Amino acid sequence: MVMAGKRALVIVKGGGELGTAVAHRLFKEGFRVVITEVEKPRAERRLVCFAEAVYEGEHSVEGVTARKAENLDEVRRILKEGKIPVLIDPEGKLASQLKPDIVVDARMAKRNLGTSRDEAKIVVGLGPGFKAGVDVDVVVETKPGLKAGEVVLEGEALPHNGVPYALSGYTFERLLVAPASGRFKAFKRLGDRVKAGEAVGEVGGRQVKSRISGVILGLVHDGVEVEEGRKLGDVMPEEAVREAEEMMKLRGLPSNSYLYMVGERAWRVAEGVLKAIRMFEERLKEG
Repeated sequence: MVMAGKRALVIVKGGGELGTAVAHRLFKEGFRVVITEVEKPRAERRLVCFAEAVYEGEHSVEGVTARKAENLDEVRRILKEGKIPVLIDPEGKLASQLKPDIVVDARMAKRNLGTSRDEAKIVVGLGPGFKAGVDVDVVVETKPGLKAGEVVLEGEALPHNGVPYALSGYTFERLLVAPASGRFKAFKRLGDRVKAGEAVGEVGGRQVKSRISGVILGLVHDGVEVEEGRKLGDVMPEEAVREAEEMMKLRGLPSNSYLYMVGERAWRVAEGVLKAIRMFEERLKEG
């Protein structure tokens, strides 16, 4: 389907895994995409998050490259290069000067941090915290499961119950949680294997230990400030690791390739955003 305004400009607020999937999908569809981020993003699955460009200067996910932009001139230059600019702009004041056609709030704050329908011709909110037809035009479901990616035209997305999705039967056990408030110091890297009881880092002098054996799937960047009880990342259990590695081998890929692949839920949410935009595409012809 060829859409009106296919070269429309999209601002995606937040370069975490869901925001990255949305940006990637819309970029591949032909939209110009800009991501806004905070000064020190706390994305966890950083190998598949464009937010990592804030730290590294440039980061690629599944064949698409994002590059950090210091100002609006750099944003425009990076767009011309066929890449996705990542702009540190927590309040969206700079990005608003670009006069976007579409805004997608993918910050997953579970509340509206100030996004409103007057920011663009089409405004989309991901997950709980937004009300379709009130503060955004449409909401896209993000709750893990079959409903992920569903378009909500009235009301709000389903609330998340706080229980992590299960991997090999593990839910809370696979999470890495801050034992105190302070600056996180990493001992391990994404993709490293850990044993149950092994420390992956520390906060405020207190160790962050994995409760299960497996592979580190998510971990916030070294040096970020965190609050006690905050999720810092997660560990993929050994059984799930073996299954993922076997799947990669069957596809003729390196066994650890799953670490660099956006998850199914994120892609479903991205497809939901594209569907939502198509529902309102007539607005892109206006003005």
